[in-house]
Amino acid sequence: MKKFVAGCFALGALFAAQCAAAADLSVAPLYKAPPAQVAPAYNWSGFYLGVNGGGGWGRSWWDANSTHVNTSGGLIGGTAGYNWQFGQTVLGLEGDIDWARLQGTNTSALCPAGCSTSDSWLSTVRGRVGYAFGGVLPYVTGGLAVGDIKAATPGFPGGSDTNAGWTVGAGLEVALPGNWSAKAEYLHVDLGSFNCGTGCGITPSDNVSMRDNIFRAGVNYRFGWGK
Repeated sequence: MKKFVAGCFALGALFAAQCAAAADLSVAPLYKAPPAQVAPAYNWSGFYLGVNGGGGWGRSWWDANSTHVNTSGGLIGGTAGYNWQFGQTVLGLEGDIDWARLQGTNTSALCPAGCSTSDSWLSTVRGRVGYAFGGVLPYVTGGLAVGDIKAATPGFPGGSDTNAGWTVGAGLEVALPGNWSAKAEYLHVDLGSFNCGTGCGITPSDNVSMRDNIFRAGVNYRFGWGK
């Protein structure tokens, strides 16, 4: 009986020693990995101001003497606009006014001394519709175009008029660090025509038209108002 009790004590002591050894083994704590940091999507909403510049070419037509005048030159000016972003769709309203030097001269059988057409300023007010890929925004645009058409023939006083027409085009705007963005766009501008009359020749009705294709680039600063 004493041997049995001693054996039980020995077995109990061995079990207790094993439990104590197991308790001394430290279990490595489990840590959850921190959530992945996702960069916020770029938001195009808000008001912006910018500058733009570029060049273009076009064509002017004189009805009375059947003369076409090829025009070309440059332009530079300022831009203001506002965007509203809904999901990836971006709606915007943009206006600009540019000093321009789009001009040309040509001769014909009925205009041997040369017919000249020029445009010294151009302004547009356009809607924009784009689809944002984060900080990249391709868009289409269209709206009102206003500018002056000047026509002249040697020996006559010439004439000019401020005309309202239309413009359509497309472009690409890319976000830069900070609140800056850069864009490049194409616009087709049709300013219609005006009657230069006897200021451009002996014919009392001489309609002179002006159409231009404009390529320009710009830089905008986005204030983010209204986000």
